[in-house]
Amino acid sequence: MWAVLETRQKAAAVQVKQLEDELERVRAALADAEEVHRRRVIGLEQYLEALAEEEAPVHVTGEVSRRKPVGPRRAVPHRRHATDVQELSPDYQALMAAAADAGGDGLGARRAAVVLGWDSASASPVEGARARLKRLVERGWLVEKKPGRFTLPLSEQEPGAGRPGGGS
Repeated sequence: MWAVLETRQKAAAVQVKQLEDELERVRAALADAEEVHRRRVIGLEQYLEALAEEEAPVHVTGEVSRRKPVGPRRAVPHRRHATDVQELSPDYQALMAAAADAGGDGLGARRAAVVLGWDSASASPVEGARARLKRLVERGWLVEKKPGRFTLPLSEQEPGAGRPGGGS
């Protein structure tokens, strides 16, 4: 009887090891697929932004072009070329206000999707919101001190600074 139980225990241990190995393989495949998905969402948004910029008239006068929004999208100006959050589209203004409200904890992509009125239970809208937050980081409006947590730059974390209708 002892030999039978020992054989069963060894077989169970082998099965556990095989399932653990399979789980690691699936986790790695999932991580790869999520990264591909994230890049494709960002690529699509960049493509749409580039299309919007191509369709807008470009004025070469040495100053920043004040283009009107093309459809629902609008390019995000670099922070050094903008005077106020009001120059951002309403969606980006909402993200800036939410980041200000989040304070030092920072704004996450899932909460940003909720702020934008998108379904935060699905991966695609959350990744779209993350892409918008990353665009605000690239353009100097936000910083990402911790991975996935977006906050206002230190110079704007004073009360009322950087908020729509806020201080100077």
